[in-house]
Amino acid sequence: MGIEDGNAGDGGPTLLRGVPAGAEARVAALYWEAFGRKLGPALDPPEAGRAFIAEHLHHDRGIVAVHGGEVVGVAGYRLGGRGLTGGDLGDVLAAYGLFRSLPRLAVLALFERRPEPGELVMDGIAVDARRRGLGTGGLLLTEVAAVAAEHGCHRVRLDVIDVNPRARALYERHGFTAARTERTPYLRTLLGFGAVTTMHRPVTPADARG
Repeated sequence: MGIEDGNAGDGGPTLLRGVPAGAEARVAALYWEAFGRKLGPALDPPEAGRAFIAEHLHHDRGIVAVHGGEVVGVAGYRLGGRGLTGGDLGDVLAAYGLFRSLPRLAVLALFERRPEPGELVMDGIAVDARRRGLGTGGLLLTEVAAVAAEHGCHRVRLDVIDVNPRARALYERHGFTAARTERTPYLRTLLGFGAVTTMHRPVTPADARG
């Protein structure tokens, strides 16, 4: 799908708050590319997982980067009890059936992260492979911090897995520091990672000014 973004040539992406109508499948594809290994045990096969994500997005809990009329990056966040990626017990049952849903729900429960008071929790960030290393991820993180400031939050929180050092390096460059690491060796075979590090970034007055 094409989205009017005001860019010409090879200029940087335009950031939009909210997932535009019609971009759901593209956002779901980016999410699956970034997190499919982790989400697979809960939402496989991939085509079903992408469809489930697209159908249950909370559009107002995402920021997208648009370049050349295409969504090339997305950052989701959780505020007020809702994150970008949605879907409750009934939705999973409807999509996968009773017996196939029970183990999937157990896996999804492992990923549940609720914000503490005054905290915005990131619900994932994904950038098209063709745009990585060009600053798109940093732009999305900066905009997430602006959203947090506008909602009176004092910090942004996210989790990063041990097999994604590139993402951790990005977060560290943008002011995130490690708060704690949870070792999860029992998940390595199932989900492909053995530790999760929680990182925090304080929200500053400069964030409110964008």
